[in-house]
Amino acid sequence: MTTETIIRVLAALLAPPLIGALCFGLDRKITARFQGRIGPPVWQPFYDVAKLWRKEPMVLNRVKTLYVYLHLAFMMMVMVLLVLGEDMLMVLFAHAFSSIALILGAMSVRSPYSRLGAMRKIMQMLAYEPVLVLMVVGIALDNASFSASDIWVRPQPLLYSLPLVFLAFFVAALIKLDKSPFDVATSHHAHQELVKGVTLEFSGPYLALIEITHFYETFLVLAVMAFFWITEPAVGVGLAAAGFLGLIVVDNISARLTTRSMVKIMWTVPLMLTIINILWLYR
Repeated sequence: MTTETIIRVLAALLAPPLIGALCFGLDRKITARFQGRIGPPVWQPFYDVAKLWRKEPMVLNRVKTLYVYLHLAFMMMVMVLLVLGEDMLMVLFAHAFSSIALILGAMSVRSPYSRLGAMRKIMQMLAYEPVLVLMVVGIALDNASFSASDIWVRPQPLLYSLPLVFLAFFVAALIKLDKSPFDVATSHHAHQELVKGVTLEFSGPYLALIEITHFYETFLVLAVMAFFWITEPAVGVGLAAAGFLGLIVVDNISARLTTRSMVKIMWTVPLMLTIINILWLYR
């Protein structure tokens, strides 16, 4: 392993949670401004994780804690695979395994609220996974390769050839980041802190690990948005920032849907957009 590879891996493991936490803090700050409040400081996610880390954990069973570590480990694997430019299908599978680990952790306890949250998390995966699979297929068709490294050397941005796929991914990102109207499995809003669904039975440092994984996932979503204009990194960052602001706006103007409505919507408009865009590549 070369020195450059080691630096890349360290950057993939250390930078995403820091950037993701800052984005999470900005999210809460901007949301508060939309609602006419001052809101918490941007650094509040760091304080929350530090506070959770100092608390004594309540462990119902050992299996549950194992799934927490797997949830984080697979998400870290996703970041490393992306930075090393590996196969996008492997990235997709590792990302799915991370979500499945959280679901299994929630299902390993007897709490009905935790299991209900896990079932809703499964419905979320059922809703967005087809869009993510078709997005990877569309990127592979456009690049003639499933390798992430080939995206970096494209002559033109992905957004030129996959604009409808980008719109579909934006909708899927609302589910991934637990934004309204698709925050059916868990939410960070104040009225749900007592019954948070899939994360209900996790506490202390184990809940902190789940929050850190959420920071990784926030960075991952924004990084994928930036990939659609990776040929010019500054423009890609601007595209990700615009998408991030768009997610916050939709979160603040939308009411929550039922799980059935979520799946119905995702399997109609976003899924059809990706299919149309892929067929357009064969024109």
